[in-house]
Amino acid sequence: MVVPPDAGPLLWVKDPAGIHTADPGEPDARRGLVVDTARGVITELVPAGHQPSRHDSTLAADDLVVLPGLVNAHHHFFQTLTRAWGPVADEGLAGWLAGSYPVWARLTPDLLESAVTVAVAELLLSGCTTAADHHYLFTDGLEEAIDVEVDVVRRLGARALLTRGSMSWGQADGGAPPQSVVQDPDTVLEDSRRVVDRHHERGEDARIRIGLGPCTVSTVSRELLRDSAALADELDVRLHLHLAETREDDAFCREHFGRGALDHVESVGALSPRTWLAHAIHLDDREIARIGAAGTGVAHCPSSNTRLGSGICRVLELERAGAPVGLGVDGSASNDSSNLMQEVRAALNLQRLTGGPSQVPVRRALDWATRGSAAVLGWEGIGVLRPGARADLAMFRRDELRFAGSHDAVASLVLCGAHRADRVMVDGRWVVEDGAVVGLDLERTIARQQEAARTLVRGHRTTG
Repeated sequence: MVVPPDAGPLLWVKDPAGIHTADPGEPDARRGLVVDTARGVITELVPAGHQPSRHDSTLAADDLVVLPGLVNAHHHFFQTLTRAWGPVADEGLAGWLAGSYPVWARLTPDLLESAVTVAVAELLLSGCTTAADHHYLFTDGLEEAIDVEVDVVRRLGARALLTRGSMSWGQADGGAPPQSVVQDPDTVLEDSRRVVDRHHERGEDARIRIGLGPCTVSTVSRELLRDSAALADELDVRLHLHLAETREDDAFCREHFGRGALDHVESVGALSPRTWLAHAIHLDDREIARIGAAGTGVAHCPSSNTRLGSGICRVLELERAGAPVGLGVDGSASNDSSNLMQEVRAALNLQRLTGGPSQVPVRRALDWATRGSAAVLGWEGIGVLRPGARADLAMFRRDELRFAGSHDAVASLVLCGAHRADRVMVDGRWVVEDGAVVGLDLERTIARQQEAARTLVRGHRTTG
């Protein structure tokens, strides 16, 4: 990329201790990169033995390892309020949901704002610059949940794809959710149009995008799943849903729709390059081939899948079939963390159980959390360090005891368990400096969240 003559202030991130570009071409960037901080783009990678063609200031990075900003492909921000909640701590997915729904049904806008602040701050501190959130809980008084999320993401300076989720089948229809958290399909579709019209950004410098997110095949009617897929096509936005997290998805669809879960999704036009699936664990070879042929993406959530005992996603087979695969932390009450850097290590170790170390090198796991997740979200210009890409950077120090004696700088972030970034940049602007989220009173945020969590659970116990 030729630096335009009217480029803004150019910052040279100089001589990093290590750098991973996540670019399949593996360009030489051993002397770092140059960022146009005004335009929010990378203008140049600097190879060994070279100087930038132009720069105005310098950040000495000799004690920093530089990665593209990590990209989280699946999350539920609101669930930070019920982390490590004792009554469901030892349950599988069905029991965990059954026990959690009555608590989540008491969510208010103020409680949600606290939960989202904690989730986004924790993601930023882990080096994650872009997150996809799947919010499907809309109770009385919480109709503008997506608007709350947008406000928090903008305030903290992150980038996000927020899916306007939905549930229309409650316990009265044979589903798991209580009736208080399901909505009429017309309400869902009307509000979906509203949030896309109000918040969705389409330019290459977009910070907020909106998608549609029917929760699961067992919580939305066939008609709502069909109409959501059609509306996503009409509005040209992404479509997201959980699928095959457990074998119950398939059994439910066979009982209610006379076909398997993937067949059901395909029958309503929801299996396409526009769609990405969370989990996608319980699939046979033919189903994996169909997902790959459709270009449908998959968000792999290793910590949640092991925590709930759901199973192991066949990531390597999905990629070979042609499906984009990224990483998601999933809900912060089934993972109990919103740390995407830790998720890279979890994915590496879990996928090596089936693929072996030679098939799952460290840098491949990092690629799932960067350009892999970006492809899953259909978001160009993020998850990679190259000229013209957005200036989203995550930088880690290695001065903790866990790194003492380590050698390969990039590999050590994953193998030694890096968990907190020192600096994070989004669109050329620092949002984390010296290990702290810029402009956020962390002590106050934690105290507020603790009180919010106690309020939510205490109210459930009083009424339950």
